[in-house]
Amino acid sequence: MTKVVLGFSGGLDTSYCVKYLTEDLGYEVHSITVNTGGFTEEELKHIDAHAHQLGVRSHKTVNAVKSYYDSIVKFLIYGNVLKNNTYPLSVSAERLSQALHIADHVLELNAQAVAHGSTGAGNDQVRFDMIFNIMIPGVQIITPIRDLRLSREQEIEYLKIKGVEMNFEKAQYSINKGLWGTSVGGRETLSSKGMLPEEAWPTQVTKHGNEEVKLHFEKGELKKVNDRPFHHPTDAIQYLQSIAGPYGIGRDIHVGDTIIGIKGRVGFEAAAPMVILKAHHALEKHVLTKWQQTWKDQLSQFYGNWLHEGQILDPVMRDIESFLETSQRNVTGNVFVELYPYRFQVTGIESPFDLMSSKFGKYGEMNNGWTGEDVRGFSKIFGNQTMIYHQIKNEASPSSSKGGV
Repeated sequence: MTKVVLGFSGGLDTSYCVKYLTEDLGYEVHSITVNTGGFTEEELKHIDAHAHQLGVRSHKTVNAVKSYYDSIVKFLIYGNVLKNNTYPLSVSAERLSQALHIADHVLELNAQAVAHGSTGAGNDQVRFDMIFNIMIPGVQIITPIRDLRLSREQEIEYLKIKGVEMNFEKAQYSINKGLWGTSVGGRETLSSKGMLPEEAWPTQVTKHGNEEVKLHFEKGELKKVNDRPFHHPTDAIQYLQSIAGPYGIGRDIHVGDTIIGIKGRVGFEAAAPMVILKAHHALEKHVLTKWQQTWKDQLSQFYGNWLHEGQILDPVMRDIESFLETSQRNVTGNVFVELYPYRFQVTGIESPFDLMSSKFGKYGEMNNGWTGEDVRGFSKIFGNQTMIYHQIKNEASPSSSKGGV
């Protein structure tokens, strides 16, 4: 029998894959769940039992939460990465971590094939395929949902015929939960207009009023929430999520360009990621210089786009990560954030590296480090080359407008 390793979430697509691969194709399926922060211990036990009920030969669970943060998420924070100024790369980032662990399991079992439940219309198929082609070249890649062009309704009907018991009502929405946010896809996101109904969001709004949270960063990493220290930033992220999530913060619809060239919409909720990114960015605006911020913005945008397209193994990513890491040496301090239903506001920061120091002047009021004559001379020298350019241009072309460029 052909030995196949299947990336398994326990949802509709991967449940279909187990039944199809084992009963229709006669493969020996070994499933693996890579937890990147989306499952509780109880849920992981249920997924294990579900995989065996479906007919897998073996099932493995990998706890990749901390490694996922250390290798990917922290650089998204350092770079304040939001795809199209909207999406914190919730799913695209975790898929790469999952693919790498699945490839490792293929090598461990000496399997002849690897399978995933991606459709043929999205980004995940490219991310998984590309990682597998790089890390386990020559291993056959099997993708039943993509190859058979199945709709979710067809998958549900097939599993019902096979006698599989699942919550098929819940399966109407494709939900992918992880440390860095949760994506939600459904019929409302298949067209250019439509919003997910309240019941489709995994985290319901149960908090009202407002509350302040204090986030403490050390060299760009979240280490404390409301003065409560955490052993690892992943614990701080999950704790903040428990505070901000019930406000309905971080809900939005992302419209993006897929790797394969079409546009798509997906809902997402990412309370902790959105609060952290905006708080971190506010702190950076106080402690970094103008040109540090400028180059960070450019490199971070490329990093986020290239990561989104599955290129985590490109060596240029290590080069950019080195820059981002170095840029965080003074990103230390407290950020104060006010939480409200469906929104939040950064109200200020405290940092020993704050460059907005009254010792040198107060913006719009007075200066302490220079005189008016200093500024008068600086302004003349600062515009000197442009002044020379316009004088030479006007002398060479007297008829041209003095205001022209």
